[in-house]
Amino acid sequence: MRERRLQAIATMIAAVAVFSFMDGLLKLLSAHYPPMQVAALRGATSLPFTLLPVLLRGRLGDLRPRRWPMHLLRGMLSVLVLGGFIYAVRVLSLANAYAVFLSAPLIVAALSVPLLRERIDWRNWLAILVGLGGVLTMLRPSASGLSTLGTLAALVGAFAYALSAITVRVLTRSDTTVSVVFWTVGLMTVFAASIAAPGWVPIEHAHWKWLLGLGVLAAVAQYLLTEAFRSAPPSVVTPFEYTALLWGVALDRAVWHVLPSARVCVGGGIVILTGLYLIWHQRHSDRESARQPWQPATEKGRMLGHSSTVEIVAHKQEEDSP
Repeated sequence: MRERRLQAIATMIAAVAVFSFMDGLLKLLSAHYPPMQVAALRGATSLPFTLLPVLLRGRLGDLRPRRWPMHLLRGMLSVLVLGGFIYAVRVLSLANAYAVFLSAPLIVAALSVPLLRERIDWRNWLAILVGLGGVLTMLRPSASGLSTLGTLAALVGAFAYALSAITVRVLTRSDTTVSVVFWTVGLMTVFAASIAAPGWVPIEHAHWKWLLGLGVLAAVAQYLLTEAFRSAPPSVVTPFEYTALLWGVALDRAVWHVLPSARVCVGGGIVILTGLYLIWHQRHSDRESARQPWQPATEKGRMLGHSSTVEIVAHKQEEDSP
């Protein structure tokens, strides 16, 4: 068991590394093309790799959507996620954008109370508030207006990611995972391309290899991520998503010769520590629940339980990532 979990952790770290290299390509492309066009290209390069396994297994029926309004909502939210993230990495370093975007699990936890009717105790609320304080530390207006806009764009993307993660709980009750992934990516691609169409920039010949790299890296990262979550519980592997910040710093230094500011390091550190606390608290609550006989608690006809924030985010991570 221990060896299997260590293997899952190593696989998760590898998946995050591959996603970080993919984000590096997005940053390179964003210097030449508008953010929405890059988002559309990101989606278009992912669709063939999403469809291929379905076609090989002869399971096209799995793609049939059952809740069109929810699929449309997730498609629109994904436009905000990718559009915000790509604009952020266009004007910020990867590490700066990651530091803000990693606040998404905190936002999921906060939104799960009004939207999913989950219960969060005061310690989790305190952790969420402290984590959002870390975001505010990074949001402090700087001398560069573009930097402030980039940070706000990353925050908008994080909020949209959190809302999209929560909609997974509704969609997966009726639709298959592959259907959710395909229609989310497909609709996002169509919406982003429609927005980008008036200002579409012809793709340079030298950049086609970057687009091919996007598709390949996305496929490899998705495979590694799925294997990590298949081999160990989400509470074991999810904390290692925060290694993205380390990969971002390494890529920033190697490719763009920049390092994050002290303010971003402090704010990002606060966000990561509070996110790790929420994961630890979730895992501790799960163990306590396992020791006690299960007793249903009802309120207005609904079953109540501990917060499933870690599982929601884990499920969403298995589907897509910026």
